[in-house]
Amino acid sequence: MSWDSFIYFAVVSLLLWAGGAFFAWKDKARWAIGLTLLGLCVFFVFILSMWIGLERPPMRTLGETRLWYALFLPLAGLFVYGRWRYKWILSFAAVMATVFVCINLFKPEIHTKTLMPALQSPWFAPHVIVYMFAYAMLGASFLMALWMLKPRKDSQDHFEGLDNLVNIGLAFMTFGMLFGALWAKEAWGHYWSWDPKETWAAATWFGYLCYIHYRRYPRHRPRVALWMLIVCFLLLQVCWWGINYLPSAQGVSVHTYGS
Repeated sequence: MSWDSFIYFAVVSLLLWAGGAFFAWKDKARWAIGLTLLGLCVFFVFILSMWIGLERPPMRTLGETRLWYALFLPLAGLFVYGRWRYKWILSFAAVMATVFVCINLFKPEIHTKTLMPALQSPWFAPHVIVYMFAYAMLGASFLMALWMLKPRKDSQDHFEGLDNLVNIGLAFMTFGMLFGALWAKEAWGHYWSWDPKETWAAATWFGYLCYIHYRRYPRHRPRVALWMLIVCFLLLQVCWWGINYLPSAQGVSVHTYGS
């Protein structure tokens, strides 16, 4: 499957996700879940076919990681909707997935079979996949935190859902860091080197850990907790793609994505 086919899969997936979001607002859960799942299947078929065509995991470039994020965002939204029936979450997930899809459509990259030796480790694929799922769950928690900034009567119930999202996201991020350490040991001979990317990853991990501990503090303030999540998500963005633009990473970080 060539990159030229992406637009067809993307349009179909986005329409299905939009349909799922529409039926969520109409309180038709079966249609909402069914259409969202179908959109996920269509999008995953493209990723899988691209994986086969490239003869490598489509995770080498920043654009390829955006594919996984666009896939996992509606999946995270579906998880939240299925568990707590928040009508708005599928709409937010569809909009965010659309943003990442459009970036890939308007800024296509060169996708070749070439894979540098360091990326040929068996730990590379699980590291990226687990991390992208963690990013999606934490992205959903960010959207939910923004929504909850407006005081609501049932805020405690919403916080339960929010905390579960953060707990799951941080758990997958932890596994992603462990897989990354094993990959680094095999590729560069050490588990951790405080590379700029690794430093920001650690800062992001500690940020979300602080949120979890703060929420367990009996006298915590809900709005402070919400703003902590927003700051943590900004740290996550620096860790994911902002690192490419930091002077400290230029010519130094082995994690900067090439096109």
